[in-house]
Amino acid sequence: MVAVGSLLSSAASSAEHDVAEPSEHFLATYCSACHNDEDWAGSLSFDYLPASSLHGGDKLPEWEKILRKTRLGEMPPADQLQPPPEAMAAFRGWLENSLDNRAVVHPDPGRATLRRLNRSEYGNAVRDLLALDVDVSAELPPDDSGYGFDNIADVLSVSPTLMDRYIAVAETISRLAVGAGPQAPVLVSYTVPKDGASSNHGVPAYNERSNEALPLDSRGGGAFPYYAPYDGIYEISGHLNANTNNDIERLPEDEFSLRVPLKAGAHMIGMAFRKELALDDRMKAMRNEVLIVKIPPEPARELTLDFIVDGARVDQTLVPSYVVRPRFSQNNYPRDVMQIDVKGPFDISGPGKTDSIRKIFVCEPTAAAESENACARKILSILARQAYRRPVTDTDVALLMRIYTIGRDGADFRQGIAAALQAMLISPHFLFLQEKDPVDSAPGSVHAISDLEFASRLALFLWSSLPDEALLRSAEAGTLRKPAELQAQVSRMLADPRAHALVENFAGQWLYLRNLDLHQPDRAIFPQYDVRLQQAMKQETELFFSYVVNQNRSILEFLDADYTFLNQRLAEHYGIDGVKGTAFRKVALPADSPRGGLLGQGSILTVTSYGNHTSVVKRGKWILENLLASAPPPPPPDVPALKTSQNGKALNAREQMAMHRADPVCASCHVKMDPMGFALEQFDAVGGYRTHDAGQLVDVASTMPDGTQFTGMNGLKDVLLAQSDEFVLAFTERLLTY
Repeated sequence: MVAVGSLLSSAASSAEHDVAEPSEHFLATYCSACHNDEDWAGSLSFDYLPASSLHGGDKLPEWEKILRKTRLGEMPPADQLQPPPEAMAAFRGWLENSLDNRAVVHPDPGRATLRRLNRSEYGNAVRDLLALDVDVSAELPPDDSGYGFDNIADVLSVSPTLMDRYIAVAETISRLAVGAGPQAPVLVSYTVPKDGASSNHGVPAYNERSNEALPLDSRGGGAFPYYAPYDGIYEISGHLNANTNNDIERLPEDEFSLRVPLKAGAHMIGMAFRKELALDDRMKAMRNEVLIVKIPPEPARELTLDFIVDGARVDQTLVPSYVVRPRFSQNNYPRDVMQIDVKGPFDISGPGKTDSIRKIFVCEPTAAAESENACARKILSILARQAYRRPVTDTDVALLMRIYTIGRDGADFRQGIAAALQAMLISPHFLFLQEKDPVDSAPGSVHAISDLEFASRLALFLWSSLPDEALLRSAEAGTLRKPAELQAQVSRMLADPRAHALVENFAGQWLYLRNLDLHQPDRAIFPQYDVRLQQAMKQETELFFSYVVNQNRSILEFLDADYTFLNQRLAEHYGIDGVKGTAFRKVALPADSPRGGLLGQGSILTVTSYGNHTSVVKRGKWILENLLASAPPPPPPDVPALKTSQNGKALNAREQMAMHRADPVCASCHVKMDPMGFALEQFDAVGGYRTHDAGQLVDVASTMPDGTQFTGMNGLKDVLLAQSDEFVLAFTERLLTY
């Protein structure tokens, strides 16, 4: 069994002894009949790719592809002459060892010695450097992706517009950190999503875990983190659903506000109704497919709206009575909190003792200028060491002190520190991961990176952030890459809450979880899909990934596991009994459950579907690309759309794909994608289990290109586990790419 820990620790490579090249007879007998200069099957010809080309470096990608195809049993095709198993094993062994040996003799570590922090890493670095947990993602443009990830040096370019944004963001951050934020009242709005849609751009994103801040006996509201820049008064406002789609009928009573004193720093602001009112506002029942709506008699009942700060009620307000009128929107949407606004500060009483101020101001200057300079130098030296991820030089500090002096002139000590912090946050030493060649190194030569550079890589890998003091000290002592010390540091870092970045950024991109927030299933077809189910799906996969990593489980549990993580909402969607409440917990799956492993999780099944139907192709391609690193080539530009009906009869997925594969050009790729996709057809486009589609029983029997037959999810798991070595290599490749 391969444990995740073994893939996250340092490992040494040793060259295997050379294996004699097989004769050209193998290639000529089993490959060249199709792969030649005349047929060019798969855009590959062995007429120009003899076995001896392995000794050169320009044909290595082709040989890597050949190794992967033969490992997966895709070549030779099932309808062609097959080599004896021992001959195929000898060929693969020769090819694998030849590639490995050449890589040892001619290592290629890449030449990207300068990489910009991406948006996520920048925000995390600010958080850890200044103890300032503010979301800067809305202020910076999204990063481009390459090879499936957004932390690839080749695509993380820098433009004048981006630098302008960095300068503006750095100014805001530095002033907030030193307690010199804007004194004019600023409005921050939070939209509580109700229909599965994501929050609007520029407002805090919905997160089910944020609502853990709400009292247990509340419902129908939301909560979001808010950073108060000063001790002062803040106005919290709630906008309620008016139970009408007619703006004329909205009343002033649909908006409520409360002025609350807040301490500077982060707070969890929320609003919710009392639980005991639940859905009594409107009651409906289905009788013989007729919707019956019970309207409360006049005078209508009153509701209690709770204002909440950091999980505690600060006010309870009676909402004026109202009458639910028999309109569609009124019948289907009960009274609820739709938006929360926070405006402030008013009546500022001081900057407060925030975590940022405590971390930054390790000394307090007296009135003497010399004492101020000494204190400023101490502050900036400490912060620059972490920001630049290395010991700082006198030149580093002198440049920051020059900016401090300019900012201090005509202002005060804190304004000077803020100016120096702004300069620090836009310095190339902060914005870029830099790895320098040794002095007098020959062009093109290969060398090991320094321990400090390795510490930066490790912190960006596991935390998407800066190395902390413990990591820097280990690097400076030269002990970081010793096996015992490295294992201890990795274990410590994975146990730290900052390691959730590995889930958000690696798993979020490897598994396409980031796409889930943008996915909008057709609500007419899937009325059960809402934002809470969407968030529950995402959280299941995140908790599952974290558990495998943190408990150092076998990575094969990504393919098949007898447990998952559920709350009541998701368990009901899966048809699993005995799970109550909103909290997630580890749940043992029944032996006959179609779930277990990534492929049985709603998040994966949803992002690999269309909004109104499943996709055999998307699901099959996802498996090949993400679990086996064997992505098919992109489709040609003129691929016709699938036919959903024929002669007035609705076609199920298997019938649609059979018509599509009638074209030999299409069949060559679909022959390996479709069998895996068909195995998942018992799950609908939002991950619910089903037995019928288009009025027909779902057929999940499949045949692989090598002739292997299997049925449904359990059969697919067996196929993937039989290729576990390929999955381990694919996972490792993705991890190292990230």
